[in-house]
Amino acid sequence: MSIPIVPHAADPSSEAGGSGALHANDVMHHMRPGPLQLAALPPLSVYVHLPWCLRKCPYCDFNSHEWQARQGEGDALPQDRYIDAVLADLDASLPLVWGRTVHSVFIGGGTPSLFSPEGIDRLIGEMRARLKFTPDCEITLEANPGTFERERFRAFRGAGVTRLSVGVQSFNDAHLKALGRVHDRAQAIAAVEEAQDAFDTFNIDLMYALPGQTPAQLQADLDQALSLRPPHLSVYHLTLEPNTYFAKYPPKNLPPDDEAYAMLDAITAATGEAGLARYEISAYAREGHRCWHNLNYWQFGDYLGLGAGAHGKLSFAHRVLRQVRFRDPRMYMDKALAGQAAAQSEDVALSDLPFEFMLNALRLKEGFSFANFGERTGLAITAIQRAMEEAESKGLLARDLWHAWPTEKGFDFLSNLQELFLPEG
Repeated sequence: MSIPIVPHAADPSSEAGGSGALHANDVMHHMRPGPLQLAALPPLSVYVHLPWCLRKCPYCDFNSHEWQARQGEGDALPQDRYIDAVLADLDASLPLVWGRTVHSVFIGGGTPSLFSPEGIDRLIGEMRARLKFTPDCEITLEANPGTFERERFRAFRGAGVTRLSVGVQSFNDAHLKALGRVHDRAQAIAAVEEAQDAFDTFNIDLMYALPGQTPAQLQADLDQALSLRPPHLSVYHLTLEPNTYFAKYPPKNLPPDDEAYAMLDAITAATGEAGLARYEISAYAREGHRCWHNLNYWQFGDYLGLGAGAHGKLSFAHRVLRQVRFRDPRMYMDKALAGQAAAQSEDVALSDLPFEFMLNALRLKEGFSFANFGERTGLAITAIQRAMEEAESKGLLARDLWHAWPTEKGFDFLSNLQELFLPEG
């Protein structure tokens, strides 16, 4: 899972372009004088959203759409037209990122592994032809075990993918069924073993605090996951997000909060013993295997968002721009092929920049440097001085002369810590 958090962007479900889309890709409009003075632009990543799934999971609030349920069996996924649309979206966006180097690409969804290796090969190849990738550019593809076929993951590696993120969620068949997953335990293990054979680095997604899950069952999931020696593990607390099936029909027997906290402590202990260090609120990695793409999000880097419902953040000398693509896949394809993929495009308000930065940076165990805050926001550290003092007095934040980081308590109560940096009034 790798959708960036965008707290103040306009509602991405809106399908009205509005005046905000008028200058979406007009680079001179974005280069005009403004309230900021950024000395340098941050690193640039690209996020590509492929929106279709075999089945919509009841907990998922991402922009994903069941293909067979919407179209009927026998209809082909519009892979070629959708890739055409993404490339048209990229072509129209090139003036906004011209000359900048791309450090990472993340192909998320949905279930991107529904697309064929040939389609992914074309997508990555055409992106390389248009953008300047670093020689070691990290290219991640999300894959679900329900789309696993032998040699398929190896074919994705041949297409240019350097890192696979496997959405396992659990190795317990009863829990997988409760989560609405289309795979079982055996398929999950086979998919991870194939990823292990095909890739030098890969990630396993796990969830905890599942309906009826006991500490012993969580430990069994952890033992199975760690026995596969993943270089990177992402672990998420099951939450009831608005506008999901689980929000409308909450599952029974969810573990109480104190038990969920104990589960997280068990996860951190087990991963540490296995050689994976916690570097972000939900991420654990071996040395040299941190996800560069996600780190760029948390460090308030830039990312160009392509695809249905994708969010983007791009910096210019005098402003920071947020964009949102049209959410409905068919409308997105029509609009992108006509050169108008952005549903909204607006500057981040000066008063919102401190919170947007801190919302991301405080997810990192090592926190942030004061120099980085100034470089990425164009603001003086005094803009967050009062909030840092309050956070420190509550035991949620620690700092020295050049950087600040969440305490163990701050990690446990991260939302409370982040809220201290909301704009006043």
